[in-house]
Amino acid sequence: MTLPAMTLPAIGAIAAVIPAAGVGTRMQAAMPKQYLTLKGKTLLEHSVERIRCHPAIGELWLVLDKADPYFAATSLVSSPLHRVDGGTERVHSVLNALQQIDAKRYPWVLVHDAARPLVRQADISDLINRCLQVGHGGILACPVRDTMKRAQRVAEQNKVLQTVEREQLWHALTPQLFATQLLRDAISQALLAGITVTDEASAMEWAGQPVLLVEGQADNIKITHPADLSLAGYYYLEQTC
Repeated sequence: MTLPAMTLPAIGAIAAVIPAAGVGTRMQAAMPKQYLTLKGKTLLEHSVERIRCHPAIGELWLVLDKADPYFAATSLVSSPLHRVDGGTERVHSVLNALQQIDAKRYPWVLVHDAARPLVRQADISDLINRCLQVGHGGILACPVRDTMKRAQRVAEQNKVLQTVEREQLWHALTPQLFATQLLRDAISQALLAGITVTDEASAMEWAGQPVLLVEGQADNIKITHPADLSLAGYYYLEQTC
């Protein structure tokens, strides 16, 4: 299935999915990381707003844990979005949302991490426009700049096994944009085959589909560790200056 190339997306023509059913244990916080606050709003509120306010986005599917006790206290509780129950892992949550999207109405779907509150509108536009121009999906990514080392575990310690050539390495970011039906099929078939799906692109790669790399801004960080929240605060102020 190859979608026709287009130069600009129609207003509201793309569906969006934000999986937010995770626990985020690495943050060592008392609540899931998507409910930590950044400048008076939860990370989830920031992430949803950044995606939803883009003119190409039509409807948004937000995936939450069935027993989520925090969502009701956010400003999103009365927002026009679709709430979907989460799955065992992130990939199952994304698939739950994809199964509710009408691929004829929304032939393209944008998937974004709940803990990436700083994605720029210009990067979203660049990703959408470039993917539609080539007629297949892609992801925002950043080239690796540091020297990369492959580790080997020796006597409970990590030792350098080798230096990895970084010229062709990229950090995968989100959003990631793919044809709705192709992504749904790729994830479903990968799970049936027992394949580990770490992001939407990995499912598409396994299915033999092309994935475009679109360079995005490095401040589109994912809040994973406690220090990331402070860094996000700095980047937020830089973006709003």
